[in-house]
Amino acid sequence: MVRTQIQLTEDQAKTLKRLAHSRHLSVAGLIRQAVETLIKSSSAADIEERRKRALDIVGRFSSGKRDISREHDKYLAEAFRK
Repeated sequence: MVRTQIQLTEDQAKTLKRLAHSRHLSVAGLIRQAVETLIKSSSAADIEERRKRALDIVGRFSSGKRDISREHDKYLAEAFRK
């Protein structure tokens, strides 16, 4: 492991101590878990996977409307009104 120092606000430190205590972890352990979660949620592989999943749904659904490219703003506004 690599030792590092960080600075926290008073509120952050108090909240971390409370959370660590309630989860039966050290503050360092809680911070390591948070860092791991951040790394997993923002990794390049994750971004590529989300892009692939988004592209995989293209063309799978049909609204039956033929003017979506011209009228998308109108349809979006209608959807948000519902």
